[in-house]
Amino acid sequence: MERRLFLRTGALAGATAALPHRLAGADALFAPVRGAGTRQDPLRLDANENPLGLGPMARAAATEAFAVANRYPDDEAAAFQERLAESLGVASNQLFLGNGSTEILQMAVQALGGDGARIITAHPTFEDVATYRLPLGTELIPVPLDSRFAHDLGRMREEAARSRSLSIVYVCNPNNPTGTLTDSREVQSWIQEADEDVFFIVDEAYFELVDDPTYQSCLPLTREYRNLLVVRTFSKIYGLAGMRMGYGIAHPDTVRRMTAYMAKSNTNQLAVAAASASLDDWAHVQRSVDSNRAAKAVVLETLDELGLEALPSHTNFLMHHIGVDVHGYIDRFAEAGIAVGRPFPPMLQYNRLSLGTPEEMGRWADTIRDFRRRGWI
Repeated sequence: MERRLFLRTGALAGATAALPHRLAGADALFAPVRGAGTRQDPLRLDANENPLGLGPMARAAATEAFAVANRYPDDEAAAFQERLAESLGVASNQLFLGNGSTEILQMAVQALGGDGARIITAHPTFEDVATYRLPLGTELIPVPLDSRFAHDLGRMREEAARSRSLSIVYVCNPNNPTGTLTDSREVQSWIQEADEDVFFIVDEAYFELVDDPTYQSCLPLTREYRNLLVVRTFSKIYGLAGMRMGYGIAHPDTVRRMTAYMAKSNTNQLAVAAASASLDDWAHVQRSVDSNRAAKAVVLETLDELGLEALPSHTNFLMHHIGVDVHGYIDRFAEAGIAVGRPFPPMLQYNRLSLGTPEEMGRWADTIRDFRRRGWI
């Protein structure tokens, strides 16, 4: 045997022999990554991730799924889709999966964004829809948030009424980056009253974290209204951001329109297994909600102590006033080994802070208090 081939096959055999031992240590393999607290490896409070990581049931299922990681996931994804649809109380042909919810948004923009369509969004809001329109040349109409930092639905309606072609209305509720709610009854009323030349994309990425009793999902409307797409994700409450599993819910006719732009085999075995197991892990969901609530309390108490305004948040992040330019603020935190949220124009004296564990937020609190002592905020 040629020496190079021998060495290569020998190394492969060694790696294969080591695999069961590595999988036996799956707790370490799937443990949440904690930043070392340096500029090179910061504590990450900037991407709205679940700091608890995957739940134990998802970790176990993902580990077992390595056994079929060499197989295409079509059958497993189809079975998961049926299960997910049943858990949501919708027909399976009303649901489709994506490589994270961002792919669902991309499909929608590609399916709808041509032929002179206009995209109407809040400003600021989650940026992906605005980004995906660029290759199509679709016009973007950003509408500033209202005085409550909610979507200004009145002005958005006016913009839609001016359009001579399709208006794509993107509503992120709760809104990212502000964490605020827009009255869901007003959103639903507009959907029910609108003509079919207005198409609604309602992003409910943080649905599971909302505890306001007035909040209602738009999901039930998808059975009747073809001009509605509801978008959700497993990235937030379930902690699968790195595994990429999102889904869209719509009328079956709309699903067919969207999935014409879907990449084939756009899910993977580990994500399918972990997401399916997550549906049963209510204990992990509750732990995540409890941890988020406790972390938010630490932040709010600290901001109150420092006299800094915080917007009412219904998510796993919080937008708060800092009184200085956010670019320098972000850099100072980076020097302290903590990554905080990116700039969101025009709110350049606010920072979007993702909520880590209560202990991690204690470290953030100590750092921002030190900033105050130094006169930096």
